[in-house]
Amino acid sequence: VQLVESGGGLVQAGGSLRLSCAASGLTLENYDIGWFRQAPGKEYEGVSCSRSSGSAPYYVDSVKGRFTISRDNAKNTLYLQMNSLKPEDTAVYYCATVSDCSGDGPIVGEFSTWGQGTQVTVSS
Repeated sequence: VQLVESGGGLVQAGGSLRLSCAASGLTLENYDIGWFRQAPGKEYEGVSCSRSSGSAPYYVDSVKGRFTISRDNAKNTLYLQMNSLKPEDTAVYYCATVSDCSGDGPIVGEFSTWGQGTQVTVSS
């Protein structure tokens, strides 16, 4: 079972990136799955999550209107489209299966699977 993120990089403020999270050994459409980020010296933050039920995704307030989470079940891949990037979005971004994509954000469970992370750096 593996999740592999890609798509990070260095971008100027106002730019865009699309992160991908490719799954193997599990079928993503059966899981709630989330994107998390960790900036230097800060705690992990649940950025967004997608529900296996197909109901509305969750976004943390700081990214609402700028980030979009989506899935391609045929490719068994999760995406995070990030537009209008800001320097404060700089972090390592991780995808992970979660026990629940709640109204308060993604909830990591005992059996959550994590990717290795991808660095996003936004310059001012």
